[in-house]
Amino acid sequence: GQADTTCHAFVGDTVILPCTTTSPGELILSNSILYWQIGHSVLVHFFDKGHDSLDLQDKRYDGRTSLFLDQMKHGNFSLKLSNVQLLDTDVYTCIYKQTGDHPKQTQKSKINLIVSAPPNIEEPPSPSGHSQISSRSPADAPCLAMLPLAFHLLVTLGVWHL
Repeated sequence: GQADTTCHAFVGDTVILPCTTTSPGELILSNSILYWQIGHSVLVHFFDKGHDSLDLQDKRYDGRTSLFLDQMKHGNFSLKLSNVQLLDTDVYTCIYKQTGDHPKQTQKSKINLIVSAPPNIEEPPSPSGHSQISSRSPADAPCLAMLPLAFHLLVTLGVWHL
């Protein structure tokens, strides 16, 4: 399946991987299970019945993930990933299940995270005083929706920086 959203970040950034549920009204977190994972085996973050449960969390993500606990009851299951690394480039799946008396169907969304090396900012300014590199970077937007043209431009710019 296609990723629902693509996010871009530079190494060392903090990125928010968006995930929201469409359930109306407040959610009962003690009846909620939320997984963030890669593929079928890498557990990035697990929230179970009102609490983070990180015993089985993949060691790569230790201490780098958090949820917006104050916003979860309103359906915001976004994951905050800090100190992003090149190895974090992957497709993340957000899986939400409601348990209890009225179990609802599982909701899933996929977020494609693309991590780039930070732009090289040690270059001295050019003698003419005209910088050709725009100061706006993909990191200005927390997450970019999948737009093939924008994606193509980012790839082109990214290759140009190398």
